[in-house]
Amino acid sequence: MFAATLLDYNGVLIDDERVHLAAFQDTLRPLGIELTEEAYWERYLGFDDVGAFEAVLAEHGQAVTPARVQELVRTKVPHYLARAAAGLEPFEGAAALVRRCAGFGPVAVVSGALEAEIHLGLQALQVAELVRFIIPAEATGRSKPDPEGYLMGLARLREILHTDIDPREVLVVEDSLSGVEAAKAAGLTCVAVTHSYPEQELSSREPDLIVSNLAELSLERLQALASSRQ
Repeated sequence: MFAATLLDYNGVLIDDERVHLAAFQDTLRPLGIELTEEAYWERYLGFDDVGAFEAVLAEHGQAVTPARVQELVRTKVPHYLARAAAGLEPFEGAAALVRRCAGFGPVAVVSGALEAEIHLGLQALQVAELVRFIIPAEATGRSKPDPEGYLMGLARLREILHTDIDPREVLVVEDSLSGVEAAKAAGLTCVAVTHSYPEQELSSREPDLIVSNLAELSLERLQALASSRQ
């Protein structure tokens, strides 16, 4: 079986991408930028907030400076939290997956979301006590598809387990193209779930397994995947 699990958050555990879109729209509208749903899904899904704001500003010919981007990130937080507090929608099977994975090793979250956002969602799922650590957007200098976050997660797991575990022994569950790329670049075993992208698009990034929902990741299915990666 796998030694540990690193889970993405947005689009895997919590269905909050529309909450993020609305928060981005709230933040960008005063700048005269209307972020459409189509543009968000096609070009910005998978970015952390910094990467998304940098890309949006550049695309609209506006100045991109670290100070301005950080101010937009700070401005977006209360917009997101206010909407999220009204209710977050977990994906079916998300809490059960965390509990299942915690049964065979440490579980952590590696995400482009902010730490406060992730904590809110884990509490909504009632699994916060099962997650050993979080690597949020604030902890990394580069967003997915860069593997930095997953490499940091692997290093933390090695500290926890007191062993130099093979990256293939670490399970990742991702929903985005950039997330799959990041996990594979780190050498980890990656399952892609079609919550955000169709199977055909995800397969182009060569995940080790594609499922249509989290309920498909039964203990038997995970054992078979782990054995195939040995």
